[in-house]
Amino acid sequence: MIAYKTINQRNSTLAEREAYYARLEKETREPRVLLQTCNRVEIYSGAGDVPDEVARHLFRVTAGLESALVGERAIQGQVREAYQTAQAHYRLPPEMHKLFAAALQAGKRVRNETEISCGAVSHSLAALEIIGSEGVDLARARIVIVGVNKLTGDILKFLNNKGARLVMLANRSLDKAGALAGPMGIGVRSLSEKREWLAETDILISATSAPHAIFSVDDFPARPLLAIDLAFPRDIDPKIGEINGIKLYNLSDVEDRVRRNISVRLSEVAKAETIIDQAVNRLQATLLRRRNHVFMVDKMPRKWDYAAVAAEATFAG
Repeated sequence: MIAYKTINQRNSTLAEREAYYARLEKETREPRVLLQTCNRVEIYSGAGDVPDEVARHLFRVTAGLESALVGERAIQGQVREAYQTAQAHYRLPPEMHKLFAAALQAGKRVRNETEISCGAVSHSLAALEIIGSEGVDLARARIVIVGVNKLTGDILKFLNNKGARLVMLANRSLDKAGALAGPMGIGVRSLSEKREWLAETDILISATSAPHAIFSVDDFPARPLLAIDLAFPRDIDPKIGEINGIKLYNLSDVEDRVRRNISVRLSEVAKAETIIDQAVNRLQATLLRRRNHVFMVDKMPRKWDYAAVAAEATFAG
């Protein structure tokens, strides 16, 4: 029988997961699939029957229903990678292949047939979603990111992936800015030159740790500009949003978008669970057909008995 063990963000702390993974025997002769992410460590092992509980758990994991962030997409690839790694190291039983193939298919169905993975649920992605809602052409827009931290680093990576070409990183310390932006081929500017580069900026995203606003009304030219302030306290004086042609979003606007997106995702859970129930039933039907086929093959007469069987059938007829 196939079984699983799990330690995850719901039943353990980060320290407990780290300790468990450190103690875990990484190499073993027993065929198994080891799934390890930042939120979970799971082991699937055994052969033969696949209990509904095991299938349903793996399908939920793959669909993102067990993730800290419901519907997140990365787990689908992580499950596939864990399965492929196990294939390369072990001769997995047929039932394990069926289980993981069904899990990946179920995860794909959930994401294609529901909106559980739709909408940004992080500040960085929500900022990009706002830019998209404004109809900005990222390939042509002149974009300046202000501040050096994980949030701005994520935004720079996302912009690169989205095809943005005219991006700069501004900061008080050019050395820190260069260390973050340099590996991505992104130029840097000094914050002290803000009036100069603001005159040519289409999109401004600011997320510093400054204790007060670093952009005032006098800094901004009289030209269209989209500004997104992700800092607390705010980097951009709220009065700037009153300037004609300037559209300003602040942290509250971004978080409102995140909350709406999370609400949409949670409303799709019931649809996802229906798909998973269907996938569990389909897997069990597949495994039953396989068992019946193996049983029939085992019961077939040996090759040299075929003539006798045919003769017996003819006589019986």
